[in-house]
Amino acid sequence: MPQPYRCTCGLIDVHAHCLPPAYRQALADAGLASLDGGYPIPAWSAQAAIDVMDAGGIDTMMLSVSSPSVGFLRDAGARERLARRINEDIAETVRAHPGRFGGFATLPLPHVEASLKEIDHAFGKLGLDGVVIETNTDGKYLGNPALAPIFDALNERHATIFLHPTAPQCLEAVGLGRPAPLFEFPCDTARTVIDLVFSDTLRRCPNLKLILPHAGGVLPSIAHRIALLAPMPVMKPAPKSSEAVLDEFRNLYYDLAMSANQPTFDSLRTLAPLSQILFGTDFPFQPAANVAKNIDNFRRLGGLTAQEHAAIARENVRRLFPRFGA
Repeated sequence: MPQPYRCTCGLIDVHAHCLPPAYRQALADAGLASLDGGYPIPAWSAQAAIDVMDAGGIDTMMLSVSSPSVGFLRDAGARERLARRINEDIAETVRAHPGRFGGFATLPLPHVEASLKEIDHAFGKLGLDGVVIETNTDGKYLGNPALAPIFDALNERHATIFLHPTAPQCLEAVGLGRPAPLFEFPCDTARTVIDLVFSDTLRRCPNLKLILPHAGGVLPSIAHRIALLAPMPVMKPAPKSSEAVLDEFRNLYYDLAMSANQPTFDSLRTLAPLSQILFGTDFPFQPAANVAKNIDNFRRLGGLTAQEHAAIARENVRRLFPRFGA
């Protein structure tokens, strides 16, 4: 019996995090010893990331700050200052290691004017590759009309948005005392995408490229359910056709952080074409051993040709970030 194809090409990791010194200090100053209901704060350095990359055949990592982003700060000015410092630090890391890192800018959400200013700085001065936006900010989900100017500005730039889950405000009531990444993160991803679809944000902003983490969370398993219900009159602010909803889901990008196993991948393929699937690790919130396991699972995925494996590993993401084409 022939052996299944095993992918060996270099990887571009769209889902990797960093904890620059200023961000780690801000977390400590706020008294945060853990995140999102008890999840440990990992150590991080550029060299540690490069060591993991070299061990796993990862050519490039796209860096972003994970949950809680800057939302743990109550003062709007403090959020703005910390976001600026994070973005400066990521840009410096990208410059110091040519070709090994890209970066997503943090925005001081939900503050619109400050976020618009940071978008201009991140793209215009720092040359970052896109923005990271959490699934909700102070309980506002991304279809909220108050956030529309931010999506309009990003649409004008044809920007790539890396969507990252965070805990819902009701975590204490529904989290069962366990960390939010266990279950609430996959749910919050689907929740905010549904909000973007039914608010017509994605239709209004067709130039946006939106990357969903963790194979879309629970979205692939409920996508056809959502589509079935979409035309019902009770859907707010307005019903949509089933096919329109599915088309919007299919046009999103989905990374395989923590999700490059065969059952999850097979489920994702029922919704997303291969052209929309990207590789990811979730390092360092996933330790090196888990990253290695996810890489090995990806390289062994069945039902893919060598060309299809390479598309997910690197070629699809090069359409989003052409500067990594060399």
